[in-house]
Amino acid sequence: MSLLVSARRLALGAASVIWLAVCVPAPAAAQSQPPQVHKGKGGTPATRKSGTANDQQPVKNTAANITGTVIDRTGAVAVGAKVQLTRDDPSQKQEVLSGENGEYSFSSPAPGPFHLTITAPGFDTQSFAGELKPGEAFVVPPIMLSVATAVTEVKVGVSPEEVAEIEVKQQEQQRVFGFIPNFYVTYTPDAPPLFAKQKFELAWKSVRDPVTLLGVAFLAGIDQAGDQPHGYGQGAEGYGKRFGTAYGDVLTGTFLGSALLPSLFHQDPRYFYQGTGSTRSRFVHALSNAVIAKGDNKQWQVNYSGILGSFAAGGISYTYTPARDRGVGLFLGNSLIRLGESSVAGILQEFVLRRFTSHVPADAPVHP
Repeated sequence: MSLLVSARRLALGAASVIWLAVCVPAPAAAQSQPPQVHKGKGGTPATRKSGTANDQQPVKNTAANITGTVIDRTGAVAVGAKVQLTRDDPSQKQEVLSGENGEYSFSSPAPGPFHLTITAPGFDTQSFAGELKPGEAFVVPPIMLSVATAVTEVKVGVSPEEVAEIEVKQQEQQRVFGFIPNFYVTYTPDAPPLFAKQKFELAWKSVRDPVTLLGVAFLAGIDQAGDQPHGYGQGAEGYGKRFGTAYGDVLTGTFLGSALLPSLFHQDPRYFYQGTGSTRSRFVHALSNAVIAKGDNKQWQVNYSGILGSFAAGGISYTYTPARDRGVGLFLGNSLIRLGESSVAGILQEFVLRRFTSHVPADAPVHP
């Protein structure tokens, strides 16, 4: 293998590792004006004098109310959350659901101390306590929901698949520097296992992300500059073939190693961030990412999905490589490089990328 080819493979491998490693405010409630009271002479409330032509109607006080907004930890409004208002008198209990804008309201509650309990499927229960004065428009600060850390905490009224769906939706917001997708890492210590539906959903989200397409275009450009594979030639046609090959590798590698095989072997394709313990234990945890995976039963096991996925994707890539550039060495080399990339990606996830990733859960472990 020529020196140019070796240099190109090193550059391509390094670029691939870094790229593959990472694969409103709530609306402010309007403050209500205090109830208006018409006053008579001398500044005292006007009263009705019966039997006179100048009778005045009795003044009605504006009823008190309690309003607020429910949001999730990303700042998005939470629709359909149940908000329960309780008082010292159990008979005064009221319940409402947050609306399309995340807001809720209790009209004409009795003055005095009150307690709010906010619940939603898949989220921890939140609460708020306050005291309402007569005629007051009480605005509760935004209530933030956080994903429940254990399935056992949300068994009532929600299925494990719904909990997993909530987890995936949160991961799909994780981006390094705010724009590079970082979907295949979970920072939740006891993340719920994914169902096949979520595994394919995550794969599809990853391969069609605009940043993924830009990464493919960049790798194809490296191949074009190094004229690899040589059989594709140069010019627009050659670049188009290299782009198609690179994107084909991304499609097969992602769907085989992160969706299809994990579904068949009941394994989780994500990297489970450790974040605590000694540097040595974290390094071993990250390095073993290529060969050790967590099963859907939450037990660590041999990463059959990742290992077989790397060789299967390498074999498929071999079939559309120009005949003159094929060889057993190419097949084995590409497959082993994929495994190596998984280990390096784990190290980057464990020691580097967390601090630059947006929308990391508040309860995630932090670097010591």
